[in-house]
Formats: sequence, structure tokens, C-alpha cells
Amino acid sequence: MNKNLNIVADAHIWGVETAFSALPGFDVNLRIMENRDISKTGILKDTDILLTRSSTKVNASLLQGTGVRFAGTATIGDDHYDKAWLDANNITWANAAGSSTGSVIEYMTSVLLELHDSALINIADTTIGIIGVGRIGREMTKLCKALGMNVLLNDPPRARAESPDHFCSLDQILEQADIITLHTPLIRESRDCTVHLLNKQRLQRFRGHCIINAARGACIDNHALLHWLQSNPSHSAVLDCWENEPCPDQELIAHPGMAIATPHIAGHSLDGKAANTQYIYQALCHFLHIKPVWNMHEHLPAASMAYSVETNSNSWKNLHAASRYLYPIRNDDVVMTSWSNLNNSELTAAFANYRRHYPIRRAWKYSPVHFSCSDEQTLKLAHAIGIKVV
Repeated sequence: MNKNLNIVADAHIWGVETAFSALPGFDVNLRIMENRDISKTGILKDTDILLTRSSTKVNASLLQGTGVRFAGTATIGDDHYDKAWLDANNITWANAAGSSTGSVIEYMTSVLLELHDSALINIADTTIGIIGVGRIGREMTKLCKALGMNVLLNDPPRARAESPDHFCSLDQILEQADIITLHTPLIRESRDCTVHLLNKQRLQRFRGHCIINAARGACIDNHALLHWLQSNPSHSAVLDCWENEPCPDQELIAHPGMAIATPHIAGHSLDGKAANTQYIYQALCHFLHIKPVWNMHEHLPAASMAYSVETNSNSWKNLHAASRYLYPIRNDDVVMTSWSNLNNSELTAAFANYRRHYPIRRAWKYSPVHFSCSDEQTLKLAHAIGIKVV
């Protein structure tokens, strides 16, 4: 490749300028722009490297006739990339799969503790069905078992490749689980299609009472989910991913059964976003056959001082108090719920802007917690779910 390297990058990739403005052995011309400008005619004509987020569809329409040889997305998911077309045209592509796993698990921990505190679930007496047991699903399994939950796993590709004894069918999940949580990729075709994996028929057969989606919006038929919530006041849902983002169904957002509504920010901790950048930086360096020199940790703020939690004999209350400090999930819920009366254009703008300018949220390991009393059960659970206790 020519030593003159033209890079176009989404302005909302964390640390994009420090990471990509200088690459050993190359004369870099880095253009940072809003995603809406990336798709303008002629922008990518002489571009070698394209770095995006999920809002940019990377396909033949965008790249045909350009010089792009490497496309990287600073996101876990890659369903906005036409991977078959990229492969067929010898364009190397990369995503940041696994980079935000810790952030998503911290989000899910906050969700479970919030639902327990609201008396919507009893964590220790709950059977949870985890659909999708990849990177995040594996960590979810560890989390739920650490909390004392009964765990059912559904992952057809893994069940076929490994021992099926460790997995349940989707029918078993629907019949036996109190809660379902989805952690699948969005697969549009094949025997393992996950588009509307939870549809009207399956929701009607679900004997439990709570559904959580921090995977992909289209894994659940949102219209059917709304009807499911309307059918029984004991039904509840937690959604971080929605169909038709960034303009999800306002009636669904506002429904009383929507226990927690957040705008696709489960993986948006500061450290998760930095890891996204680190992943695609590493992938680009591998593509260019150069040694990586940029390290995200040199650009992140120092850990905060310890937060003191006044403890009592209720371990769940203690953990909930700590989680609300580490990640006040209700703040995101209140913001999103307030959008339910906006018109479509206002909602689209609000959703996109909140994600672009999301408040700083640190990984829990950088936000230590001190419990005022050494309650053994509280400390045991805190360590098990990743709270840094000092």
C-alpha cells in the first residue's frame, strides 16, 4: 500500500484523533467527519481506510468505485456491514467484538438489581433463560450463577458443536424461565435467524413475566412485545435495543410495563468506548503490518476515590446502593421515557444526540466502593459481580 494513507473516520469514535492521526511508517491524512457526511458523493473516492460506527451502512452503495481497502467499525455488532460484498471485493473489515462486554455485563447487573429492588423479580428465586451464549452470554451465565439464579441456556449453534446437554431448546426457555434475556447477534438468514426470534406466537407461549433485550432491536418483534405488555399487567420488559432506531415506538417506550428503557447505551461506558477504538486500531495495524503504539489507557482519566456505602443487614439493598453509584441506570431511563411525546424527527434527534454525547460512565473496576460494615454476604456477592471493594 502507498505510504500516503487517506483515512476517513466518524467523529464519534472515542479518541479517534490521538489513535489514527499518526501511524508508524505512513504519512497519514486523517479526515474526521459526522456520519451523515461520510456517505456524500465523492467523499470516499480517494480514501484508503474507513472507520465508522453503527450509523453508517457499509456496502456496495457506499464503497463501489472508491479506494477503500480496509473498513473498521468501532462497535461490537457488524450487521451494518455487508460482509459478503466486502469479502467478495477483497476489502478487509473488522469490528470490535468483545470490546464492550464488561460494560454490557455491568449494565445487566444494574438491571437485575434495579428489578429486584422494585420487587419485579426476586433474584435468588428466579429462573433466567439466556438466549445467545457467546462472549456476553457466557459472562451473563457467570453473573447470574453468582447471584444464585437458576440459569437455562439457549444457543443452537453451540449446542450442535458441543454437548447439547448443556443447552435448552427455545421451547424449554419459554416454558420454564421467569425472565428471558437476549444476547444474540442479528442473523437475517440461515437456520439460526434471530430476526423476530421473539415474535407474537412465542411471546404468547412465554410463561414468565419479564423480557430483557440488550442485544439487537430486531431480535424482538416490538409491536408484538407491546401487545404482550398490554395483555397482562404483571408483564414487564427492559429494552436497551429497539426496532427502528433511532426512532423507536413511542407507545412502547411509555408503556407502564416498560420497567427500564435506555437508548442503546449498555456498552457505552467510557472504558467500553475506548476499548472499541483499541480493537479497530489493533486490527488496522495488523492490516498495515505495523507495530501498534497507541494505548487507550494513556488517554483515560485516573480511577476515582472510593465511594462509601452505608450498609445494613440486607445484602441486596447494599448491592443496589453500590450499583446506583457505579451506574445510575434510572437516569438513562428517565431521559428516554421523557421522549415518549416527541414527534418522530424530534425523537430521532434526541436518541442520536444522547448516544453521541453520553455522560461519562466508568468501568466498575475504576470506581472502588467501601462498605461501612463488613457484612460477609454483601462482600461475597460484591466481589462475585465485579464490584471493586476497598
